[in-house]
Amino acid sequence: MTKLSIIIPVYNEIDTLYALIARVQSVELPLDKEIVLVDDASTDGTRELINNRPEEAGVVKIFHRINQGKGAALRTGISSATGDIVLIQDADLEYDPKDYPKLLAPILEGKADVVYGSRFQGGDAHRVLYFWHMVGNKLLTLVSNMFTNINLTDMETGYKVFTRQVISGITICENRFGFEPEITAKVSRQRCRIYEVGISYSGRSYEEGKKIGWRDGLRAFWCIFKYNVLR
Repeated sequence: MTKLSIIIPVYNEIDTLYALIARVQSVELPLDKEIVLVDDASTDGTRELINNRPEEAGVVKIFHRINQGKGAALRTGISSATGDIVLIQDADLEYDPKDYPKLLAPILEGKADVVYGSRFQGGDAHRVLYFWHMVGNKLLTLVSNMFTNINLTDMETGYKVFTRQVISGITICENRFGFEPEITAKVSRQRCRIYEVGISYSGRSYEEGKKIGWRDGLRAFWCIFKYNVLR
């Protein structure tokens, strides 16, 4: 049976991680699931929470000794995954695993190699939060599209799904949130069949633990140029 590897990069998510894992495990899919937890040197007790969790079939636990960033955690998780399909899942409950069937459908139907879950497409529920974050996300997507010549609506989305063949052929260099424009540039060069599907989104505030900031936005612009032009 086809196996899905769900890579969950984790950093200081003690309040949401167990709920997220339960949601992932509760999703019924016509394929096997493998959950790969990569703790990026959490300091709030998340590391101990994962370490003390009873061993479970289909759950892989990996620990970074020092904090390196989301991109580094994904690099570690992807290299350890054994699935035919690889899905990226944030640990903070902003993205709902109930969207897995629609994210996986284009790949399972043989139409896509890569699927992005768009927060700006479709009629699913979205929490209303920061205007300038929305502007920044759309601007980054527009600039990325100009370089890649693909027409995404949400390049910065946390939901990205890849066939094993595609993701195994990509070397991830970025350690932090620059992963998003980097991976987009690299899949576009492979001339992959890329699909987008609308997803629900329950964004959180900075008071609730949101981590990405304006410096990450500036880095993302640099990464668009770096991985599309300088390579």
